[in-house]
Amino acid sequence: MNAAIDAQIFTELQDSAGADFVAELVQTFLEDAPTLLRTLRQAHLSGDAAGFRRAAHTLKSNANTFGALDLAELARELEQRGQQPPGIGDAGDAELAARLQNLEQAYAHCAAALRSLGHA
Repeated sequence: MNAAIDAQIFTELQDSAGADFVAELVQTFLEDAPTLLRTLRQAHLSGDAAGFRRAAHTLKSNANTFGALDLAELARELEQRGQQPPGIGDAGDAELAARLQNLEQAYAHCAAALRSLGHA
């Protein structure tokens, strides 16, 4: 299995929920995650700390469901960081923007891995 997805977690999910249901979950995740990523960027730009944390938390939880541990960890870091996201022009703004870009790349790897498993 692709390194973006933990094989044991994914297999346990399939065993407990059934392959067809997992396929539906994967499809929903692949449809919803890009919206969450956009929400994170918009919340960051507008200084919406609650919206930022909520989107990061949801992405973290969803990623953990499939065993996308790297994606979940990046989202967790952003969720914690989002307690007080810096405003535009703050010293930490460039770092946070880079973390968002890393999150988007991790999602792309995760999505490709899930698609390669034949579930999307």
